[in-house]
Amino acid sequence: MAQANTALITGASSGIGEALARIHAGKGGDLVLVARSRNKLETLQAELESQQGVKVTVIVADLSDPDAANEIFSRTEALGIVIDTLINNAGFGGHGLFHERELVAEQQMMQVNMVSLTKLTHLYLQGMVARQSGRILNVSSTASFMPGPLQAVYYASKAYVTSFTQAIAEEVAEYHVTATALCPGAVDTGFVKAGNLQGLDVWKNAKTAESVAEYGYRAMQSGQLVAINEKGLDLMLNWIVPLLPRKLVLKLSRQVMEKKVKPVEAKITS
Repeated sequence: MAQANTALITGASSGIGEALARIHAGKGGDLVLVARSRNKLETLQAELESQQGVKVTVIVADLSDPDAANEIFSRTEALGIVIDTLINNAGFGGHGLFHERELVAEQQMMQVNMVSLTKLTHLYLQGMVARQSGRILNVSSTASFMPGPLQAVYYASKAYVTSFTQAIAEEVAEYHVTATALCPGAVDTGFVKAGNLQGLDVWKNAKTAESVAEYGYRAMQSGQLVAINEKGLDLMLNWIVPLLPRKLVLKLSRQVMEKKVKPVEAKITS
């Protein structure tokens, strides 16, 4: 009998999360799909079960709710589902000067991008350690390598994800559990519209969600620590940016995010 391989994916209704679900199902793995959109999740569930012959469980949850992670864990425990792979993909951003943005939007961003991710990791990691088997993929960003004026909280939240992932990877290596931070550059998903990021030059050469998901899934399977999907960005962020004066890095980072359109509030995407 084939070894069980059930993956829980947050933000699975679209973009990178949906692409990762398709990849995992294509390899014969069962799934627990988490997002806010029941219709999208159930459509994907029906497709994957029919075409791939895998078992797909849908959990509708809003990760900006402080209780969401506990509710997701309780649901999988009640159903007797063992999570072998945890993919924390859900997240969102927003554009504008920090002091002009609504604080509630920033707090929701921190809850989704950091707090719920941390809770889910803590809850499912314990079982992985006990079984001495498991993989974690946390979807971070190249934004995690520097401060981000005009996206101050988003960049900071992704810096947390990349740092946190590396730290726990070291802690659990002896238990044969891996943790990988996927740090893509610009990706063509609903993230752009939701975060009011249209019109920025950085999105002109955005990669597809499918290509990023493929890269991230392979990196997770090989136990890679930090995975940057573009060689040019890898070189720049690891070998050039660290050598530049901090104030210059801040100015360059801000220039990338500058636009003439007045910012509006972001909406959560999952």
